[in-house]
Amino acid sequence: MAMMLDESEASDAELIGRAKGGDRRAFSTLLERHYDFVYRAAYRWCGRKADAEDIAQEVCVRLGKAIRDYRGGAAFTTWLYSVTMNAARDMMRKTARETVKTEAYGVHALTSGKAFEPEDPAEALWAAVRQLPDKQRDAVLLVYGEGLSHAAAAEAMAISETTVSWHIHEAKKRLKTLMRSAGEV
Repeated sequence: MAMMLDESEASDAELIGRAKGGDRRAFSTLLERHYDFVYRAAYRWCGRKADAEDIAQEVCVRLGKAIRDYRGGAAFTTWLYSVTMNAARDMMRKTARETVKTEAYGVHALTSGKAFEPEDPAEALWAAVRQLPDKQRDAVLLVYGEGLSHAAAAEAMAISETTVSWHIHEAKKRLKTLMRSAGEV
């Protein structure tokens, strides 16, 4: 009788291989192992708990099919970050479409009051990061939020390492301006 590895002791590579073959327990273990990473990345991207939970759940659903496409050329978390950012962008586009429809039909007037002002300086900084253009925001989230190298961030974003460095440089300039206007610097 073949001896099965304890799911918690199996490496990501072993779990991925078994999940690709249809092993639901391996897939479940992989999700449990990386759910906090997905949620954290989603939260840093959107800044709202409910939206981050929705994005994380969407990633879990997408992974059921997407795991078959994982080739193993990059670290699993790098690939998983790309899946998470795509889900976050899709949610943002969906929300934007719904907002346009709502405004067009006049069914529900959106309040344009001032957004929540975080008291924590770190949260104020992350709120400013969320205002950056997409590529700058993603580069900052990967490098400073997740601690990836510029090379790993480049792989996740499917751009060159030099371009990641440029996005980080531009983001720092823009963040300085944003933080000054918010009275944080």
